[in-house]
Amino acid sequence: MGEQARCGEVERRTGETAVAVRLVLDGTGRAEVATGVPFLDHMLEQVARHGLLDLEVRARGDVHVDDHHTVEDVGITLGQALARALGDKAGLTRFGHAYVPLDEALARVVVDLSGRPGLCYEVDFPRARIGTFDVDLVREFFQGLVNHAGMTLHVDLLRGRNAHHIAECLFKAFGRALRQAVAPDPRLGGAIPSTKGSL
Repeated sequence: MGEQARCGEVERRTGETAVAVRLVLDGTGRAEVATGVPFLDHMLEQVARHGLLDLEVRARGDVHVDDHHTVEDVGITLGQALARALGDKAGLTRFGHAYVPLDEALARVVVDLSGRPGLCYEVDFPRARIGTFDVDLVREFFQGLVNHAGMTLHVDLLRGRNAHHIAECLFKAFGRALRQAVAPDPRLGGAIPSTKGSL
């Protein structure tokens, strides 16, 4: 990672959590993640590997209450790090999409690095928990991320019965869609990918 590496680093501290994120967009898929929420760690590793991002996340939170604050604040901090890494978004592809299967489950994720936060989340899990992890927190993670990254994100489960498979294919699809959206488009010649001239 030389001087031109697109990197974002953010630390966020509240009365409930302390989160530090370092994100390199032009990475190799390396992840060093320790959030105190093991299932979230597993999902973030999927994002890094399939997005070819280098991702470091350290978090401490009030998991004795529940995992909500930690998961949401990791999403927020990752969104802030992504916004920093993207800079002015000159020369970006901007849009990305991916379909990812995992056995019987199939997810579609579409990304627009629009500068406008918006989440359309159409996912029904067949049960409330994956181990001890509350599946409602998947949406909370993505909501925090899009609000602070300034992206439009559509997350759709097309089919699936196994809750673990469903969650994993969502995060893998997000990683692959993001990888496509952040890729430089050489035909833009460094221009902003918008008729408005800014994103």
